[in-house]
Amino acid sequence: MIEHMRTGNPPTAWYTEACRRARAADRRRRAHTDSDAWPELAPPVPLSDGPLGEIQAADREIARLTAVRARAVSRFAAARPATVDRAQGEPGAMSAERWAARPEALRQVSEWAAQELVVALSLSSPAAETLLSRSLDLVHRLPGTLAALEAGALHPGHLWTMLDKVAPIEDAVIRAEVEATLLRWSAGRVVAPPQLNRKALREVTRRDVRAAARRLEKALLQRGIYLRADGTDGMATLTVVATMPEAQALHRALVACAEALTQDDDPRTRGQKMLDCLLELVLRPGETDLPPVQVLLTVVASIATLTGGDEPGEVDGQVVPAEMVRQLLAALTGMGLGRPAGTTTDADGADPDGTHPDGTDSLDTGAAGTTDDGTDPAGARLDGTDADGLYPDGTDPDGTHPDGPDANGPGAAPEACPAAGPSWEEREQQELASWWAEMERRVLSGELGDPDPDAGPPSPDHLSSEMPDVGGWDDADPPGPPGRRAQAPEPAPSADARSWATADRALDDAGHAVEDARRTVARAERAVHAAAAADAADEDAWTAGPAGRVTRAEDAVAALEAATDAQRGLLADLLATAGGGGLADRPRIALVDALSGALVALSDLPGLRRAGSCGRAACRRPGAGCSHDLGDRPGLGPPGPTNGYRPAAELDRFVRARDRRCRFPGCGRRVPRGGELDHSVAHPMGATGAANLVGYCTTHHRGKHQAPGWVHRLDADGTLTVTTPTGLVAVTTPPPY
Repeated sequence: MIEHMRTGNPPTAWYTEACRRARAADRRRRAHTDSDAWPELAPPVPLSDGPLGEIQAADREIARLTAVRARAVSRFAAARPATVDRAQGEPGAMSAERWAARPEALRQVSEWAAQELVVALSLSSPAAETLLSRSLDLVHRLPGTLAALEAGALHPGHLWTMLDKVAPIEDAVIRAEVEATLLRWSAGRVVAPPQLNRKALREVTRRDVRAAARRLEKALLQRGIYLRADGTDGMATLTVVATMPEAQALHRALVACAEALTQDDDPRTRGQKMLDCLLELVLRPGETDLPPVQVLLTVVASIATLTGGDEPGEVDGQVVPAEMVRQLLAALTGMGLGRPAGTTTDADGADPDGTHPDGTDSLDTGAAGTTDDGTDPAGARLDGTDADGLYPDGTDPDGTHPDGPDANGPGAAPEACPAAGPSWEEREQQELASWWAEMERRVLSGELGDPDPDAGPPSPDHLSSEMPDVGGWDDADPPGPPGRRAQAPEPAPSADARSWATADRALDDAGHAVEDARRTVARAERAVHAAAAADAADEDAWTAGPAGRVTRAEDAVAALEAATDAQRGLLADLLATAGGGGLADRPRIALVDALSGALVALSDLPGLRRAGSCGRAACRRPGAGCSHDLGDRPGLGPPGPTNGYRPAAELDRFVRARDRRCRFPGCGRRVPRGGELDHSVAHPMGATGAANLVGYCTTHHRGKHQAPGWVHRLDADGTLTVTTPTGLVAVTTPPPY
């Protein structure tokens, strides 16, 4: 399909110029997006008159004081360093488990700082630690968000998204760019916290792909059903933790079951009906009279997503990672999207015979770009061993010497490699600080006193009584081997000698322990370096491969060119599917404006083929291309208006795909499937067309017609302007693709 589209006559000048402008605009957009420059920080709407203006002023002052409090908490935390606490391993110190569970921001803060906040602010201990952690993250990791709070551009409700989604990004450059992108996107517009959360999720998923994948992998381990008591006696809460597609499918199925119960006198709410249906289906399987239902999920994915790129997709309006979109479509269609056709891989990317597409075994842990013997092309081994498989200190990778099993000391077993620790200089300083703190404690407690200045020098008898009797051999000859001559029995060692022997053994054991620790740290450092090298090699291989080229593509045509023939074939097969099986309808193709991202047309593969030619006989021949202007061809724009009140199926589908969610400022609820497409100018004065239809949720659809003093104006390009009774103006545009 792609080869057919790209063959034929060369494109005309207008097409070449359009492509050049689109690529230039995309480069400017990406350069602007990848910048960490903040916008002009100001409230999105001016102050109103009367009590509403007082509410706005108070809310902005709360935001400013929230920033002031965060800065003050940060200064307080700096005055309570963790160096005053007992170090890990000392008697009475914080347990290792609790210390490891502390937020990263609190590692340098004394554990007793939170207790001062408990007393000062009447908080619980967890709330005080949360305040400390959030304030430190806000001040040190999100300076733009802090400035936006002070300026009134954001309010405290926006902080959860920034702290939960943006602050955990490890790469400081990416974190600053994502924060600046969100600040620029929200500048000058009314943005509710859920809207900011969805935008942040999309940006983090697209930019910080590896970290997002690690977080998702960790979150998948929490899948399950959890029960807890409710605040009201006799009630409980059952929580289902699942992936977004699973949760959406389950919820939609329960909604459909509840809507199938059509008794007129049923006093139950829809939520109560959904719960009753769930209980019937689970507790009485096969015995219910509930009709079968079909779940309809809308999946939005770009060509780059379908061909293996990192661009996230949507499932029923919720952002999901690209790999999850491909796995969902593969489960629904049986097609292996995102990998070569004809292969079936396991979770680790191995083929059924246990080999990877690059020829390595599925159990092979070698890094990408290494040879069979574990070395890189330059001959260096990534695990830190030499050609004989030994570390520079002569130990095997398992921690033992080749000529003895007791490399870690008598009877010691190899230890697991911990995370890389501080350098020896830092450890020395920490030990010195700990020793000094202990000596200071002992002096202050009286354990160590100054010597009596009036006391005379110690007598020889005193010295001899203080010195232990170490024993030893007398002037006789030392004993020889057994059988050579008569030997007197060896005298039993004294108690003092046994004490010194015990001390010697303790010193030897301590020396072995220190040496073992040094070797363990060295192995851990080499393991970290090897993992970093393997990760870099894997990243380079991915970047140079088809998925990396697809991700870097500037537009859909470039993404198709970067994809492999097998991926293009799978994409063509998917688009040619007529529905059935796991698909409720044939896949649709969204034609998007390359400059603004706005939806231009919603078509399918047959419709796109019909619109891809001007209709002349010469342009319809197999293998022939069409270089004529196709801007006026049917199928390359919005559907025409409908004569009646209700829009036709094609028009209804286009408007819902254009708006996707309620267009009222600050609202993000889904547009109900059964209606709520409103005529901006009432029918029949206004046409039933794309330029006069807008999607609302039920509440805001009612408000548009019933709330006094409100004015809604819809422009031809889908821009909605809402004016409040007090004269405040908010503008929303259709979300870009």
